[in-house]
Amino acid sequence: MSAAEQARTKGQELVNRGLLAGYQQVLRPGLFRLRGGDAEAIHEDMIRALGAAGRLPAPAQRLAGAALGRRGGATVAGIQFPGRVGVAAGLDKNGIAARAWAGLGFGFAELGTVTAQAQPGNPKPRLFRAKQSEAIINRMGFNNEGAQALASRLEEWGVQRGNRALGIPLGISLGKTKVTPLDGAVEDYLTSLRLLADKADYVAVNISSPNTPGLRSLQDGDALRELTKALVTEARVLNEVSPVPIFVKVAPDLTWEALDEVLETCEQAGVSGLIATNTTLGRDGLKGSDVRLAAEAGGLSGAPLTVRSREVVARIVERSALPVMGVGGIMTPADAQAMFDAGARLVQVYSGFIYNGPALVRGINSLPH
Repeated sequence: MSAAEQARTKGQELVNRGLLAGYQQVLRPGLFRLRGGDAEAIHEDMIRALGAAGRLPAPAQRLAGAALGRRGGATVAGIQFPGRVGVAAGLDKNGIAARAWAGLGFGFAELGTVTAQAQPGNPKPRLFRAKQSEAIINRMGFNNEGAQALASRLEEWGVQRGNRALGIPLGISLGKTKVTPLDGAVEDYLTSLRLLADKADYVAVNISSPNTPGLRSLQDGDALRELTKALVTEARVLNEVSPVPIFVKVAPDLTWEALDEVLETCEQAGVSGLIATNTTLGRDGLKGSDVRLAAEAGGLSGAPLTVRSREVVARIVERSALPVMGVGGIMTPADAQAMFDAGARLVQVYSGFIYNGPALVRGINSLPH
């Protein structure tokens, strides 16, 4: 490395440290105290604020994105991603902040999870911060305005698949409506796909959330075979020349045998890739006073998932040629680098962004390619 490159790298490190310290020591404590510490209310306020920020003129957003260092990128499933770190599903369920993510340095954003019908989700409280453990437990239950509402919002903003109207590719995560019985799940997913396929650069099939009864059973054998085949076939019907890529999001709690079966099924169905992983039902990694939250139902995300999600990605890469987006426990740029080293082509963040802010995005963007 030349002296100029060393100086530039050192400068980036200093900027990243300053951004991280400012967020962790000043901004985050204040944010976490708002609304009496109600994590869900604070999250909703943040999304609304980002939605308002997304109305800033495009030049201002491009300048902000450049300051946060988006560069490099990758081509996955035929999609050109301008950066390798994206917004994970669940952070922006209804796409309210979709116009702001590019300005925060993200290379793509996965909106949702949305369902065919609007639904309120599970009873509150349903979102808990395990601060000492840098973790989150949620049992949201796919609360969202529905696939049609998201389609209408994106239509209003001129979003069409591939046109980069919001500056970055958009994925859309689809889930099953809670009131839909499992034997109606395929048609439920197809309804959402038909509404959103022309707005999404890729579609993520969420069959691994632990917060909708029976949903994870769709990862099993015949159920997964039927669902993936139907979605891939319908994507081709909707656009014969260039069908929207279908990604399947898997749980971290699968046995290796079950994961191998998922991979074989996805390959046979023509799925374009995997997203690994969703939240876990395990409670290992909770520290100190956070142990009291272990009895709360729902999925655990954040630092306790770092190792397991990386292991799952490595297993997928070992057993399959399908590209992988790595998500789960990416709290630092080093975690992202380890995920890339395990074979992930792209990474997504949620809990890491909540705990470490835009500095995490900038730090990942600064990683060597």
